[in-house]
Amino acid sequence: MPPGPQKHGFRKPKNAKRTFLRVFSYVRAHKFKLLLVLVGIIVNAGANIAGTYMLKPIIDDYIVPWIGSAKPDLSGLIGQLSLMLMIYSLGIIGSFLYSRLMISVSTGMLLQLRKELFTHMQHLPIRYFDSRTHGEIMSTYTNDIDAMREMLSQGIPSFVSSVVTIIGTFSMMVVLSPMLTLLSLVMLGAMFFITKTIAGKSGKYFKARQSSLSRVNGYVEEMIEGQKVVKVFCHEDAVNGTFDALNAELMHNTSTANTWANLMGPIMNNLGHVTYALTAAAGGLLAVGGYTGIGSIGAFLQYTRKFNQPISQLSQQMNNVMSALAGAERIFDLLDTPAEVDEGDVTMVNALRCADGSLAECEARTGIWAWKIPEENGGFTLREVKGDVRLRDVTFSYDGEKTVLKNISLYAHPGQKIAFVGSTGAGKTTITNLINRFYDVQQGEIIYDGIPIRHIKKDSLRASLAMVLQDTHLFTGTVRENIRYGRLDATDAEVEAAAKLANAHFFITHLPQGYDTVLTADGANLSQGQRQLLAIARAAVADPPVLILDEATSSIDTRTEALIERGMDELMKDRTVFVIAHRLSTVRNSNAIMVLEQGEIIERGDHDDLITQQGKYYQLYMGMFELS
Repeated sequence: MPPGPQKHGFRKPKNAKRTFLRVFSYVRAHKFKLLLVLVGIIVNAGANIAGTYMLKPIIDDYIVPWIGSAKPDLSGLIGQLSLMLMIYSLGIIGSFLYSRLMISVSTGMLLQLRKELFTHMQHLPIRYFDSRTHGEIMSTYTNDIDAMREMLSQGIPSFVSSVVTIIGTFSMMVVLSPMLTLLSLVMLGAMFFITKTIAGKSGKYFKARQSSLSRVNGYVEEMIEGQKVVKVFCHEDAVNGTFDALNAELMHNTSTANTWANLMGPIMNNLGHVTYALTAAAGGLLAVGGYTGIGSIGAFLQYTRKFNQPISQLSQQMNNVMSALAGAERIFDLLDTPAEVDEGDVTMVNALRCADGSLAECEARTGIWAWKIPEENGGFTLREVKGDVRLRDVTFSYDGEKTVLKNISLYAHPGQKIAFVGSTGAGKTTITNLINRFYDVQQGEIIYDGIPIRHIKKDSLRASLAMVLQDTHLFTGTVRENIRYGRLDATDAEVEAAAKLANAHFFITHLPQGYDTVLTADGANLSQGQRQLLAIARAAVADPPVLILDEATSSIDTRTEALIERGMDELMKDRTVFVIAHRLSTVRNSNAIMVLEQGEIIERGDHDDLITQQGKYYQLYMGMFELS
C-alpha cells in the first residue's frame, strides 16, 4: 500500500519577492481595468489632498480678514466651500471606481487561479494525494485563495492609495512649511522603525497560522469521513484530544499574530497624536514669529493627520500581504508539483474489421479496439487490443526504501481470470496500481499486448481497463449519472443493461425515483452493498478489454455475491480479469491463482493445483472452509 499522509510543518516562504511577482502575473490580463483603478486611486487621493489645501485660502483670505468685521461678505466663502464639496465629491467617485474595478479584477484573477488549480490537480500523480490529507488540499482552495482575495481586492488598492497619499501629502507639507515638515520626518523615522519591528513579528505568526489552519481543516475532514470508525472504537475522547491540540496551536498562532498586528494601530495612533501636538506647538511659535500664516498651520496640521494615517495603513497591509503570500506560496507549490509524466505515444482507437481480416480505424464504437502504434516513417500500424498482460521481473518500492514487490513475473492470456490472494500488505493492490500506471516500476517491465505500457498513453491505457475498488466512491448526482460515469456516451438502455448485469437493477427500481434518484454524501442513503453494486455496474457499462476487481464483492453478502458472479461471468467473457480477494470462494474458478507473501509470489496455479500442493493456499482455504 502507498505511504499515508504526512504532516507538513510550518515553512517560511522560499522567495517572497518571486511569489509576489507571480501573483501579479495573473493580474496582467486586466491591464485596462488596472489602469482605470490607478486613475481612480489618483483622483481619490488628489481630491483629498486638494480639499485639505483649500483650508489655507479659506482661513487666510476669508476667515482671518473677517475678524472684527460687523458684516462679513459670505459669498466668497460659500463659493470656496462649494468648490471644496465638488472636489471631495470627485474623490468619492474615484474611490467607488477603483474599489468596484478592483473587485472585478480580483474575482477574475481568482477564477483563473482556481481553474488552473483544479485542472492541474487532475493531472497530478496518485502519489501526491497519498501523501496529503483531503482537508490540506481543500485548504488551498479555501483559506489560501481567500487570503489572496483580501490582498488583491483590499490590500493592494489601500497600499497604492497610501503611497500616492503619502507622496502628495509630503509634497504639500514641504510647500506649506519646510521646517514643520522636517519635524514630521523625525517622527516618521520612529514610526518606520516600529512598523518594521512589529511587521516582522506578526508576519512570522501569520504564516504559521495558515499552516495550522490547514492542519485543522485536514483533521476535521478526516474525522468526518471516519466518524463511524471513531464511534465504533469509542475514540471520541482521543479524537477530541488531538483536535484540541491542533486547535490550541491554531489559537496560539492566530492570537500571537493578531496581538502583534493589533499593537500597530494604538502605537501608530499615539505617535500620530504626539506628532500632531508637537507640530501644533511648533506651528504656533512660527505664526507668532510671523514666519507663517494661520491658514498654512491649519492645512499643515490636517496634512499631518493624513500623513500618519496612510503610514498606519501601510503597516497593517503588510500583515495581510504576509498572510496572502504564505497562502500564495502553497497555491503555487501545488501548481508547480510535476504532473504525471506521460511519454507514451501509443493510443487506443475504435476499429473495424475489414473483409480480409485486417483492422481499420473508425470513429464509431464497434466493440473492437486497436492499439495505434506510430512508425518511424510517420505512418502507424493497428494491433488489436486483446488483454495480454505480462509482468517481467517487476520490483517496486513506494518510498525508495521498503521494497513492496520483488521480482514479480506473471502473465495473463486474453480472456483469462487471474487471482491474487495473500495477507494484507502482501502487494496485491500494488500490482493493479502498476498495471494502471498509477505508479511506475523501478525495475522490470509490464507488457500489454506486446507493448511496454510506458509506451502507451496513460489515458488510452486506463481506458482499456475498468476497476472496481473495495472503497466505493459515488458522486453527487443521480444513480443513472453515477453508472454512466464509466462511459459518458452510454445510452439509458446501456446503463440499465449494465445495472442488470451487476444485479443492481432490482434495488434501483425500488428507490424513490428509480434511476433518477439523487445520491449525496458519497451515496450515504444506500447500503454498502448497494454502493458496491453501482460500482460494478459502472465498470460494466465501460465494457473494457481488461477488468480489475479489487475486493469488489467484499461488502456484499454471499447470496448477492453468487448472483453477481453469474452476471459477471458474462461480463468477463473474452476479457482478461484480475481479481484481488480475501474470500477464497470468489477465486476458485480462476485460471491462475497467485499467492503473495511479503511482495513475492510463493505459489501459483489453479485451485486444484494449489490444493494438491498443500501449501499456503491450502492452509488459507481449509481455514475458511472450517469457518464456513
